Amino acid sequence: MIATGSTDVGKRRPDNQDNYYINVVHGDGQALCVVCDGMGGARSGNVASDMTLTIFVAEVKKRMLPRMSMSYMRAIVSEALRTANAYTFSKSLEDEAFSGMGSTIVAALVDGDDACVMNAGDSRAYLVGAKAIRQVTTDHSVAQEMVRRGELTPGEARRHPSRNYITRAVGTERTILPQLYELRPDCGDVLLLCTDGLYNMVEDAEIYAEVSSGRPLAECAKRLIALANERGGPDNITVTLLKF
Repeated sequence: MIATGSTDVGKRRPDNQDNYYINVVHGDGQALCVVCDGMGGARSGNVASDMTLTIFVAEVKKRMLPRMSMSYMRAIVSEALRTANAYTFSKSLEDEAFSGMGSTIVAALVDGDDACVMNAGDSRAYLVGAKAIRQVTTDHSVAQEMVRRGELTPGEARRHPSRNYITRAVGTERTILPQLYELRPDCGDVLLLCTDGLYNMVEDAEIYAEVSSGRPLAECAKRLIALANERGGPDNITVTLLKF
Protein backbone atom coordinates (compact mmCIF):
# COMPACT_ATOMS: atom_id res chain seq x y z
CA MET A 1 0.00 0.00 0.00
CA ILE A 2 1.05 3.56 -0.67
CA ALA A 3 -0.73 6.71 0.47
CA THR A 4 -0.62 10.46 0.15
CA GLY A 5 -2.70 13.47 1.12
CA SER A 6 -2.98 17.18 0.56
CA THR A 7 -5.06 20.08 1.85
CA ASP A 8 -5.61 23.66 0.72
CA VAL A 9 -7.46 26.66 2.14
CA GLY A 10 -9.17 27.33 -1.19
CA LYS A 11 -9.80 30.75 -2.71
CA ARG A 12 -12.42 32.30 -0.45
CA ARG A 13 -11.96 31.09 3.14
CA PRO A 14 -9.63 32.99 5.52
CA ASP A 15 -8.41 29.79 7.21
CA ASN A 16 -8.33 26.04 6.73
CA GLN A 17 -10.62 24.06 9.04
CA ASP A 18 -9.86 20.73 7.32
CA ASN A 19 -7.46 18.20 8.84
CA TYR A 20 -6.18 14.85 7.64
CA TYR A 21 -4.06 11.96 8.91
CA ILE A 22 -2.34 9.09 7.08
CA ASN A 23 -0.35 6.19 8.47
CA VAL A 24 0.67 3.05 6.57
CA VAL A 25 2.32 0.24 8.53
CA HIS A 26 3.87 -1.79 5.74
CA GLY A 27 5.17 -4.59 7.95
CA ASP A 28 1.68 -5.36 9.25
CA GLY A 29 -0.20 -4.56 6.04
CA GLN A 30 -2.26 -1.98 7.90
CA ALA A 31 -3.27 1.62 7.25
CA LEU A 32 -5.32 4.37 8.86
CA CYS A 33 -6.53 7.39 6.90
CA VAL A 34 -8.78 10.11 8.31
CA VAL A 35 -10.23 13.37 6.96
CA CYS A 36 -12.13 15.94 9.06
CA ASP A 37 -13.91 19.18 8.16
CA GLY A 38 -14.62 21.62 10.99
CA MET A 39 -17.94 23.42 11.39
CA GLY A 40 -18.65 26.68 13.20
CA GLY A 41 -16.82 29.98 13.44
CA ALA A 42 -13.17 30.27 12.50
CA ARG A 43 -11.96 29.42 15.99
CA SER A 44 -14.50 26.75 16.90
CA GLY A 45 -14.35 24.97 13.53
CA ASN A 46 -10.60 24.61 13.81
CA VAL A 47 -10.89 23.33 17.37
CA ALA A 48 -13.57 20.78 16.50
CA SER A 49 -11.69 19.44 13.49
CA ASP A 50 -8.39 19.20 15.36
CA MET A 51 -9.94 17.57 18.45
CA THR A 52 -11.92 15.08 16.41
CA LEU A 53 -8.91 14.00 14.37
CA THR A 54 -6.45 13.87 17.27
CA ILE A 55 -8.69 11.92 19.65
CA PHE A 56 -10.05 9.55 17.00
CA VAL A 57 -6.59 8.64 15.72
CA ALA A 58 -5.19 8.16 19.24
CA GLU A 59 -8.09 5.92 20.25
CA VAL A 60 -7.82 3.73 17.14
CA LYS A 61 -4.02 3.42 17.31
CA LYS A 62 -3.96 2.30 20.92
CA ARG A 63 -6.38 -0.55 20.11
CA MET A 64 -4.86 -1.74 16.82
CA LEU A 65 -3.54 -5.30 16.78
CA PRO A 66 -1.87 -7.50 14.17
CA ARG A 67 -4.30 -9.40 11.92
CA MET A 68 -7.52 -7.70 13.02
CA SER A 69 -10.88 -9.15 12.05
CA MET A 70 -13.50 -6.95 10.42
CA SER A 71 -15.70 -7.16 13.50
CA TYR A 72 -12.81 -5.94 15.67
CA MET A 73 -12.05 -3.08 13.28
CA ARG A 74 -15.71 -2.04 13.33
CA ALA A 75 -15.68 -2.08 17.12
CA ILE A 76 -12.55 0.03 17.62
CA VAL A 77 -13.54 2.57 14.97
CA SER A 78 -16.98 2.95 16.54
CA GLU A 79 -15.58 3.34 20.03
CA ALA A 80 -13.00 5.87 18.84
CA LEU A 81 -15.77 7.93 17.24
CA ARG A 82 -17.84 7.88 20.41
CA THR A 83 -14.84 9.00 22.47
CA ALA A 84 -13.99 11.82 20.07
CA ASN A 85 -17.62 12.91 20.08
CA ALA A 86 -17.82 12.95 23.87
CA TYR A 87 -14.71 15.11 24.26
CA THR A 88 -15.66 17.49 21.44
CA PHE A 89 -19.23 17.90 22.72
CA SER A 90 -17.95 18.54 26.24
CA LYS A 91 -15.58 21.21 24.90
CA SER A 92 -18.48 22.91 23.12
CA LEU A 93 -20.22 23.37 26.48
CA GLU A 94 -17.20 24.89 28.23
CA ASP A 95 -17.02 28.18 26.36
CA GLU A 96 -19.62 30.16 24.44
CA ALA A 97 -17.05 30.66 21.67
CA PHE A 98 -17.19 26.90 21.03
CA SER A 99 -20.97 26.54 21.27
CA GLY A 100 -22.42 24.50 18.42
CA MET A 101 -19.06 23.53 16.97
CA GLY A 102 -18.66 20.21 15.22
CA SER A 103 -16.70 18.30 12.62
CA THR A 104 -17.39 15.84 9.86
CA ILE A 105 -15.22 12.76 9.71
CA VAL A 106 -14.49 10.04 7.18
CA ALA A 107 -11.99 7.32 8.05
CA ALA A 108 -10.62 4.08 6.66
CA LEU A 109 -8.95 1.39 8.75
CA VAL A 110 -7.24 -1.28 6.65
CA ASP A 111 -5.81 -4.65 7.61
CA GLY A 112 -4.62 -6.88 4.79
CA ASP A 113 -7.39 -7.30 2.24
CA ASP A 114 -10.09 -5.73 4.41
CA ALA A 115 -11.03 -2.07 4.81
CA CYS A 116 -13.48 -0.68 7.34
CA VAL A 117 -14.77 2.76 6.32
CA MET A 118 -16.71 5.05 8.65
CA ASN A 119 -18.28 8.47 8.23
CA ALA A 120 -20.33 11.10 10.02
CA GLY A 121 -21.32 14.19 8.06
CA ASP A 122 -20.66 14.91 4.40
CA SER A 123 -16.97 14.14 3.97
CA ARG A 124 -16.78 11.20 1.59
CA ALA A 125 -14.97 8.01 0.66
CA TYR A 126 -14.73 6.86 -2.95
CA LEU A 127 -13.33 3.59 -4.29
CA VAL A 128 -11.59 4.04 -7.64
CA GLY A 129 -11.20 0.77 -9.50
CA ALA A 130 -9.82 -0.19 -12.89
CA LYS A 131 -13.04 0.64 -14.72
CA ALA A 132 -15.17 2.85 -12.47
CA ILE A 133 -15.46 5.08 -9.42
CA ARG A 134 -17.94 4.33 -6.66
CA GLN A 135 -19.02 6.54 -3.76
CA VAL A 136 -18.71 4.33 -0.69
CA THR A 137 -20.22 6.60 1.95
CA THR A 138 -23.62 8.25 2.21
CA ASP A 139 -23.72 11.94 3.14
CA HIS A 140 -25.50 12.90 6.33
CA SER A 141 -27.10 16.05 4.93
CA VAL A 142 -30.53 17.51 4.22
CA ALA A 143 -29.89 17.32 0.47
CA GLN A 144 -29.02 13.61 0.64
CA GLU A 145 -32.18 12.94 2.63
CA MET A 146 -34.14 14.68 -0.13
CA VAL A 147 -32.43 12.42 -2.68
CA ARG A 148 -33.39 9.39 -0.62
CA ARG A 149 -37.02 10.51 -0.62
CA GLY A 150 -36.96 11.08 -4.37
CA GLU A 151 -37.34 14.86 -4.11
CA LEU A 152 -33.97 15.59 -5.74
CA THR A 153 -31.73 13.81 -8.21
CA PRO A 154 -28.05 13.40 -7.22
CA GLY A 155 -27.17 16.06 -9.80
CA GLU A 156 -29.68 18.51 -8.34
CA ALA A 157 -28.39 17.81 -4.84
CA ARG A 158 -24.91 19.01 -5.84
CA ARG A 159 -26.30 22.52 -6.39
CA HIS A 160 -29.15 22.63 -3.88
CA PRO A 161 -28.94 25.25 -1.09
CA SER A 162 -29.39 22.53 1.55
CA ARG A 163 -26.34 20.55 0.42
CA ASN A 164 -24.26 22.01 3.27
CA TYR A 165 -26.86 21.45 6.00
CA ILE A 166 -25.37 18.56 7.96
CA THR A 167 -27.61 16.17 9.89
CA ARG A 168 -24.84 14.29 11.73
CA ALA A 169 -21.42 15.46 12.93
CA VAL A 170 -18.90 14.92 15.70
CA GLY A 171 -19.49 17.14 18.74
CA THR A 172 -22.91 18.56 17.93
CA GLU A 173 -24.92 16.10 20.04
CA ARG A 174 -24.23 14.16 23.22
CA THR A 175 -24.23 10.85 21.35
CA ILE A 176 -23.37 9.89 17.78
CA LEU A 177 -24.18 6.92 15.58
CA PRO A 178 -21.36 5.83 13.25
CA GLN A 179 -22.11 4.57 9.77
CA LEU A 180 -19.81 1.74 8.76
CA TYR A 181 -18.97 0.13 5.43
CA GLU A 182 -16.97 -3.03 4.71
CA LEU A 183 -14.73 -3.22 1.64
CA ARG A 184 -12.36 -5.72 0.10
CA PRO A 185 -10.51 -3.68 -2.55
CA ASP A 186 -8.71 -5.31 -5.44
CA CYS A 187 -4.98 -4.86 -6.01
CA GLY A 188 -4.52 -1.50 -7.72
CA ASP A 189 -7.74 0.04 -6.38
CA VAL A 190 -7.50 3.48 -4.77
CA LEU A 191 -9.51 4.55 -1.73
CA LEU A 192 -10.03 8.31 -1.81
CA LEU A 193 -11.22 10.34 1.19
CA CYS A 194 -12.18 13.99 0.72
CA THR A 195 -14.09 16.97 2.02
CA ASP A 196 -16.94 18.67 0.19
CA GLY A 197 -14.54 21.33 -1.07
CA LEU A 198 -13.39 18.75 -3.62
CA TYR A 199 -16.50 16.93 -4.75
CA ASN A 200 -18.72 20.02 -4.93
CA MET A 201 -16.39 21.41 -7.60
CA VAL A 202 -15.05 18.28 -9.33
CA GLU A 203 -17.30 15.64 -10.90
CA ASP A 204 -16.92 11.96 -10.01
CA ALA A 205 -15.89 11.18 -13.60
CA GLU A 206 -13.14 13.79 -13.37
CA ILE A 207 -11.89 12.31 -10.10
CA TYR A 208 -11.83 8.88 -11.74
CA ALA A 209 -9.95 10.17 -14.78
CA GLU A 210 -7.27 11.81 -12.64
CA VAL A 211 -6.77 8.96 -10.18
CA SER A 212 -6.67 6.32 -12.94
CA SER A 213 -4.29 8.39 -15.10
CA GLY A 214 -1.18 6.54 -13.92
CA ARG A 215 0.37 9.68 -12.44
CA PRO A 216 1.99 9.46 -8.99
CA LEU A 217 -0.62 9.66 -6.22
CA ALA A 218 0.84 12.85 -4.75
CA GLU A 219 0.54 14.56 -8.14
CA CYS A 220 -3.05 13.36 -8.52
CA ALA A 221 -3.99 14.84 -5.14
CA LYS A 222 -2.48 18.22 -6.00
CA ARG A 223 -4.07 18.28 -9.46
CA LEU A 224 -7.52 17.54 -8.02
CA ILE A 225 -7.13 20.40 -5.54
CA ALA A 226 -5.90 22.70 -8.29
CA LEU A 227 -8.97 21.85 -10.38
CA ALA A 228 -11.31 22.70 -7.49
CA ASN A 229 -9.49 26.01 -7.07
CA GLU A 230 -9.69 26.77 -10.79
CA ARG A 231 -13.47 26.56 -10.43
CA GLY A 232 -13.58 29.09 -7.63
CA GLY A 233 -12.30 27.18 -4.60
CA PRO A 234 -15.17 28.37 -2.36
CA ASP A 235 -14.25 26.01 0.48
CA ASN A 236 -11.25 24.29 2.04
CA ILE A 237 -10.19 21.27 -0.03
CA THR A 238 -8.68 18.06 1.33
CA VAL A 239 -8.00 14.71 -0.30
CA THR A 240 -6.17 11.53 0.74
CA LEU A 241 -5.40 8.61 -1.58
CA LEU A 242 -4.58 5.06 -0.51
CA LYS A 243 -3.55 2.59 -3.22
CA PHE A 244 -3.82 -1.15 -2.58
